[in-house]
Amino acid sequence: MTQALSSWTDGPARRAILDFVAATTDKNSSDFVPAPERIAVFDNDGTLWCEQPLQVQVLFAFDRAAAMAAADPSLAQRQPFKAFLDHDRAAIHALGKQGIFEFAFAVHAGMSIEAFQDEVRQWLVTARHPKLDRPYPQVVYQPQLELLAYLRAHDFKTFIVSGGGIDFMRAFAEPVYGVPPEQVIGSSVKTELQETGGRLALMKLAQLDTFDDRAVKPANIGLHIGRRPILAFGNSDGDQAMLRYTLDGPGPRLALLVHHDDNERETAYDRDFKLSPLIETLDRAAEFGIQVVSVKRDWAQVFPPPR
Repeated sequence: MTQALSSWTDGPARRAILDFVAATTDKNSSDFVPAPERIAVFDNDGTLWCEQPLQVQVLFAFDRAAAMAAADPSLAQRQPFKAFLDHDRAAIHALGKQGIFEFAFAVHAGMSIEAFQDEVRQWLVTARHPKLDRPYPQVVYQPQLELLAYLRAHDFKTFIVSGGGIDFMRAFAEPVYGVPPEQVIGSSVKTELQETGGRLALMKLAQLDTFDDRAVKPANIGLHIGRRPILAFGNSDGDQAMLRYTLDGPGPRLALLVHHDDNERETAYDRDFKLSPLIETLDRAAEFGIQVVSVKRDWAQVFPPPR
């Protein structure tokens, strides 16, 4: 029989997960949680897959901006198009996380959700990570794939709750993570129902509807799930509200935080990542009751074997 969570080293983080799942699924345990209440939420960028040197959707927006500039060269002199076309990291970082994602969403305005997701899927087939040189569906974290599957095998319902675009993630979350689109929560733009050629479609507008970060994450969990999670996993200060919201409910709770401290197998970063820093949540993890997961110490394997 294959060992559970085989890509995790046998340390405090792995034992905390195994003990938590054992206690919450044992009907004879005082910590038993009925299956409908076994809700687990995961951030995506930096928690389920690599977000360095930039979040994958931002890299996708680079290519989309280049295609738009080829059709309309005047865009190359307009900001923030110019920053994206020049890959000007300083100018891009100056926009802030929300500003960057607003631009990434806006470059797809005027497309139907279906057409946008088809474009995402096609891009993911050919695009390769600039450092790891593998397709983006293979820059997922093997320990997290195992954890998602392990939780589902014990009747947990797994959700993604991320600052990334909801339609972007829904294009690949099911085949990559096993998370169906209705269990993906993310940032979104406003849409408009339009009829074209006798068919109705939801068209993406260039207006931000919700930016799913920080305190907005618990609000969207309440709106879309309707149950407080009993397990949450994040990797930045943008996830702190979700982790604490999970821990502050009654009964058994587990919140985990990925700390990217392995510069050999991936990229080491925390407080220096301007777009999504990890500062307060790391410094106060013990105070909050959050289990820190060290990539260097707790993950025996980081990525799946190359295919």
